[in-house]
Amino acid sequence: MSGFSRTVTGPPKGGHYDLCVARGPACASALALTLIAAPLAACRPAPPPPVNEVVALVAPSLPIDPADAAWQRAPEYLAKLVPQDQVEPRLLTPSTPEVRVKALTSGGEIALRLEWADAAVNDTPGPGAFLDGCAIQIPRTLEAAPPDPQMGQAGRPVDIVFWRADWQASVDGRPDTLTALYPNAAINGYPFEARPLEPGSAAQREAATRYAPAQALGNRRVGPRPQPVEDMVAEGPGTIAAASAAPGGIRSRGKGARTATGWAVVIVRAVPAGLAPDARTAIAFAVWDGAAREAGARKMRTIWVPLAVRG
Repeated sequence: MSGFSRTVTGPPKGGHYDLCVARGPACASALALTLIAAPLAACRPAPPPPVNEVVALVAPSLPIDPADAAWQRAPEYLAKLVPQDQVEPRLLTPSTPEVRVKALTSGGEIALRLEWADAAVNDTPGPGAFLDGCAIQIPRTLEAAPPDPQMGQAGRPVDIVFWRADWQASVDGRPDTLTALYPNAAINGYPFEARPLEPGSAAQREAATRYAPAQALGNRRVGPRPQPVEDMVAEGPGTIAAASAAPGGIRSRGKGARTATGWAVVIVRAVPAGLAPDARTAIAFAVWDGAAREAGARKMRTIWVPLAVRG
């Protein structure tokens, strides 16, 4: 048909050669692989259908690695992002268009996997530097009508978990030194590294704080850290504070990694109060693109999205 004979094995028949035989062993091998691959593909589990809300599947354990195979069974919610243009400083130019969200829960904790496109890695802090990041936001109290999505409102707090790329680099082992952050920097020496000062002594520590004023003041946003995430609480724009200093403060953990197209981040925190298979809450997401000079209120965000649990 159309100049091709039937595909059969064996010698020439009726003056026509079998197509694979005519093309040689390579074609025959390709045909064999095709015949094997077809049933294997049919045996693979189909991806979960898309959902119109964030659905947390019940799982025996929660993976912290964004590449863990356990995430394959979780349904994916595509959250559209819009610029934060409600309060100053506003973001007027859109950047990241969407974030893909999956969720799993073990009963006591909930893990959320966020993935978004980002061509450039921005994980080096410094003057004038902007960093990649993401955050999740959940109302402190389960209510039929959640508080304002712009970081809650007075008397109706929201819990926020914030991940940042430079924190991840630190957790992954990047030293918190000037030469690690800026490999081409040339340093003659620091007084606190002078040989007469015994390492760890009071005199050495006092000298070191002169060259690390933020760390000396207890600034939690600099220096080594055990987790690349930070728990916060807010009751409206401009009220954000460390959750550890507020009643009901939570302790979260997380991990971020680069993908072929951007970032994938897992955040694990306590299950929101009242969330159960028969009760929904709300959740919101935010993404910061360092290459777009986004920081603080200048971010891409979502509105409230329903969050449900499925067994």
